[in-house]
Parts: sequence; structure tokens; C-alpha cells
Amino acid sequence: MLNLELFPRPEPALLEIATDRAREYIHSAKAPSTVRAYRSDWRHFVGWCTAHRLASLPAAPETVSLYLAEFGGLLKVATLQRRLAAIAKAHQAAGHESPASMKNAAVSEVWKGIKRTHGTAQECKAAVLTKDLRAMLRTLPENLLGVRDRALLLIGFAGAFRRSELVALQLEDCEFTTDGLVITLRRSKTDQDGEGRKIGIPYGSNLDTCPVRSLRAYLEASTITTGPLFRPINRHGRMGAHGLSAYGVALVVKRYAVAAGFDGSKYAGHSLRAGLATSAAAAGVSERAIMDQTGHKSAAMMRRYIREGSLCRENAAAGVGL
Repeated sequence: MLNLELFPRPEPALLEIATDRAREYIHSAKAPSTVRAYRSDWRHFVGWCTAHRLASLPAAPETVSLYLAEFGGLLKVATLQRRLAAIAKAHQAAGHESPASMKNAAVSEVWKGIKRTHGTAQECKAAVLTKDLRAMLRTLPENLLGVRDRALLLIGFAGAFRRSELVALQLEDCEFTTDGLVITLRRSKTDQDGEGRKIGIPYGSNLDTCPVRSLRAYLEASTITTGPLFRPINRHGRMGAHGLSAYGVALVVKRYAVAAGFDGSKYAGHSLRAGLATSAAAAGVSERAIMDQTGHKSAAMMRRYIREGSLCRENAAAGVGL
């Protein structure tokens, strides 16, 4: 048995420093966006409990089941699932058992009923296919904003980047080579430990749609020498010093989708990433090559991105002679 008396007692000041550092590490265990979402979800649950004169911490499983029943059908199943996770995390942090556990029949049965009634399929944004991207690029203005957006759209598409990854890119992450461009992705949704990976982007065969040349043109026009790669530009054509927001990427995609004649409500930042996977699959690119570009660890998850590419090309009905 370990004799704790053999170890010197830590000084109070050092213990306080270690405690603060531990809190920082715990806080860093989740992405900032996830932490913000959990806080918002927990506030919503507490507010609902207060309005109904029910205890929120600790909450009873029956309280959670009533909460689910009230918002089932009003909120997306994925949103409710995150709310359950937030309730569980809050109780865990306070030293209580989770009332949101599926071990509680009051919760699990209501949850099963919600999923069966309302379904669990997520609403997917439309993929920007290669032909769609060309149409969007033809609507770009001939100014600094247009130069930036051409580079953003082409790099986002060719690199199959998430919008959070695009806005996190720094100039120092880009290396131009004889074969094209190598971008070091420092961190991503599926790489919370920051191991990083390198993504190759080759030269395009068409000058107007070449992601490498478009990025070079943007860097020359913007005179950026360090720091965030993609930055906001105000209505006077002045570029900011900070990075573009993830919401800003979605607005860029929507703006040019509408300009090209598409329904803007169906497009968002993720449309570029989905578009690369879908277009590559339609062109016969192997799943392994697509996964290397998108960073997917699972082929099943990657296939969810290939929304149109194989629906008709690799179809049982296409080979029966109709």
C-alpha cells in the first residue's frame, strides 16, 4: 500500500496553481464551440425547470423525460441529443449521477418515441459540384473581394475543408511547391489533440479554376505576409487584420450560389467539402483517395458526403437493361 506520508505536502500556492491548470486542461478537453453549445443548452434546461418549479441540479429522470416530451418535434433530434449530453455533463461536474442516462426507463422510452416519430436523419446542405462551382466563380466581382472569394471557394473545395478549418488557416500553413500547394492543417474536428495533417492541392488545368494560382493571386493582391489567411473585407475594400469567421464562409458560399441562380437556403460552408467528395466520386476517384483529402477515418462516414455521385452511376437498376 502506498504510504502518502513519504511524500511532502505541496505548498498551498503550488496546489492552487496545479488546480487552476487542471481546470484549464479540463476546459480544453472539448472544442470551444462545443463548450459554448453545452452552456447554452444547460441554461435552456435550467430556465425550463425554473419556469415549471422543478429542480434542475440534481434533476430527476422524470424531469428530463418531461423536458424531452415538451420539445420533441419542436427541436431537431440532434439538438435534443446535445441537450441530453449537456445535462449529463453538468451533473457529472457537480458530482451527481446523470438523470439523462438511457439507463433510466423514464428517459429512454420517451427518447425512443421521439426518434421513431420524428426520425434522426439530419438535414444536409446541397453539395457544390464542379459545374456549380464554375457557375459561381463566373459571378465574382473584379476587385479584392472577388480575388479573395475565388481563392476561398477553390481552396475550400479542393482541400475539402470544413469552414472552421478554412478560417483557422494561417499564411505560415501554406507551402507552394513545384506540384502545387501543401497546406498543414493544425487542428480539426476529428483531430482535437492537434496532431495535424498535410493536405496536397494540385495545380488546376484551367487558369480560372486553379486553386493554387488563385491563392497566389490573392496573396499578391492582399499583401498579406503573416497571420490569418482569409480575412474580412469591408464595404470600402479594406481588409481586416483578423481572420474571417466561420459564419462569413457560409455567407460567401450562399452569396455566389444565389448569384449563380441556385437556392441560397440549400447551401452553406459545408457545401464545398461535400461537393469535393461528391464530384470526386462521380469522376471515379477511389474512396481511399477521397478519404485522404477529406480526412475521414471511416468509409461509412465519408459515403454520407457522396450524395449524388454514385446514386445513378453505381445503381442496380442501371445494369438490368431497362
